[in-house]
Amino acid sequence: MNYFNRVLFALMLLLMIGGGVLAQDTGLTAVAAPDTLGPPAPQPPTNITVTDREDDGGHGLVIRWELSEDDGQGLNNVNMYDILRSSALDGEYMSRGIVPSGTNEFIDEDDQELTGSDPNLNFMPTGSTWYYKLAAISVENVRSVESEVVAGTTESNLFHWGKLPILFGVLIFGGFLLAFISQAKKGRELYVRPLSGINAVDDAIGRATEMGKPILFILGLGTAGDIATIAGFTILARVARRTAEYQTKVLVPVQDPVVLAVAQETVRTAYLEAGRPDQYNPDNVFYVTALQFPYVAAVNGIMLREKPATNFYCGKFYAESLILAETGNIAGSIQISGTDEIGQLPFFVAATDYTLIGEELYAASAYLSREPVQLGTLKAQDYTKAVAMVIVIIGAVLITLGLPFLLNLITVSL
Repeated sequence: MNYFNRVLFALMLLLMIGGGVLAQDTGLTAVAAPDTLGPPAPQPPTNITVTDREDDGGHGLVIRWELSEDDGQGLNNVNMYDILRSSALDGEYMSRGIVPSGTNEFIDEDDQELTGSDPNLNFMPTGSTWYYKLAAISVENVRSVESEVVAGTTESNLFHWGKLPILFGVLIFGGFLLAFISQAKKGRELYVRPLSGINAVDDAIGRATEMGKPILFILGLGTAGDIATIAGFTILARVARRTAEYQTKVLVPVQDPVVLAVAQETVRTAYLEAGRPDQYNPDNVFYVTALQFPYVAAVNGIMLREKPATNFYCGKFYAESLILAETGNIAGSIQISGTDEIGQLPFFVAATDYTLIGEELYAASAYLSREPVQLGTLKAQDYTKAVAMVIVIIGAVLITLGLPFLLNLITVSL
């Protein structure tokens, strides 16, 4: 028995030595068994479709899919979906976005602000084809196998059906506009509600003439392209024409060189139309400074020195509105103001005698000039607003009754 144990030990030793030599000769190494206890990967999404995004200029695609079998059911371990895109079927796929579980749609829009050599970072031109595949990611951050590759091509749409209500609104306003402008050009008198501030213009000019004092007209701190400043030019033309007839001086300090040129031409033309071009003095329309509060300080000085009978504030005004109005009040001037800056209207209402609120400033320019295009535009705006108010009232009643079809009809799809 002892002999048998010795023989068995010798055989085992030979086998161990032979196995080591075999491993050294063949380069084989021991490999650990795979770990089968890690978190499982979810199933990928299926039935992926890529279609052109409707109502756009051809720079977007819509990707839809059926949820993973493990999204809300099965393993119930899906946390998100990763949308991958490439410009070629066998190209490099890059992530275009992450959507949470339960989502089965993703809109891929172009990134025109991104630049680079990689086409995946460039914008999506019209008629370009893109390739997509998706992967589900579990709560343990384990990715599923990627889905099949699906291609889609961008197409340009000629009409945005979601914005059809805007087209109707434009047609309604355009119809009113053409009709009223045509009537105004034919000489029909278009009624514009009288504004107390405008009716006081002639009285204020007459008061200045009787007192032998000048009129101060301030166009604000806006540029020549601001609507409020343009409306101020129209009122200035009316005031300058009246001052030319009454031989009253009008002072126009401005803070913008372009506004200065337009204001000088406006006053000069007004004096010419009044038949008194020789009385026009270009020094009465002058540039002060472009800085806000130095300009205000200079205008306040003019008020306290000249003691104007009437101050007009028509244009764009900011923090200086109350300073100017208070100084004019101290100087004893009648003050007429108008601006479309909502934040400054309370100060003008409190510190001036007459205030044109918001759109009344634009209406004033049409009311004074009686120019057909301005009158027609003003009337068209009023009638279009009336139509909109009727639609809002009818829509509110229908929604209250549980009939939202009008709301759905006029809702704009962005």
